[in-house]
Amino acid sequence: MPSNTLILPQLTATLSSPLSSQLLLAAGGRAPADIWFSQVSQGRRLWAIDHGVDVCQKNQLPPERLIGDADSASPAAWEWAAAAGIPVDRFPPAKDFTDTQLALQKAAELFPDAFLLLTGAFGGRFDHTLSTVLSLSGTPLHGCLCDEQEVLFPLKEKETITLRLTRAPKAVSLLPLTSECQGVTISGVRWPLHDVVLRQLEPYAVSNELSGGATITVKVHTGILGVYLFWETA
Repeated sequence: MPSNTLILPQLTATLSSPLSSQLLLAAGGRAPADIWFSQVSQGRRLWAIDHGVDVCQKNQLPPERLIGDADSASPAAWEWAAAAGIPVDRFPPAKDFTDTQLALQKAAELFPDAFLLLTGAFGGRFDHTLSTVLSLSGTPLHGCLCDEQEVLFPLKEKETITLRLTRAPKAVSLLPLTSECQGVTISGVRWPLHDVVLRQLEPYAVSNELSGGATITVKVHTGILGVYLFWETA
């Protein structure tokens, strides 16, 4: 029976729904730390999105699929993938959808029940990051954006997530990804909330912190709520 537990080096997340499979997508933003990427790739399917293939090559972790227009990946990494016989979905640079959006569409087609972990999604251009957050939130798939510094879970209607933290984050924030989120509850933090309404244009539930324990639980009744955590790095 599928588990509803997701394990990352810095946390264990208990989700509302079972995880029948997990797909790690390496995108082209800030590269995750090598040791973090190596740990997270274990036991999961791995795809590369354009420049994300450079991270795969650096760590000698061949992805099962490469998706993109090759405008940001190094020629050497693209050639490495081709030489390894990795299936490539190559698109022209002039197109309507981003490489990440195309990868999400392909993932929904091939693995409609998969939980997606997008790494390399932070630290680059703000428009790319926002597009990725909203695109993942708007798909029927569940997933998160993650690396060793930042994690964001889009929590959807009537869902609950419990996070058991192996490292204390610097900040915990709740970010409405729809115009309004109703029935928002968070416990285990210095400033808990119970059954409140959060509005996208008034995001006041930012920069919370642990209350002394190592477990956080968040619930939302309606809307899509971004559960965001930030860790300082040495």
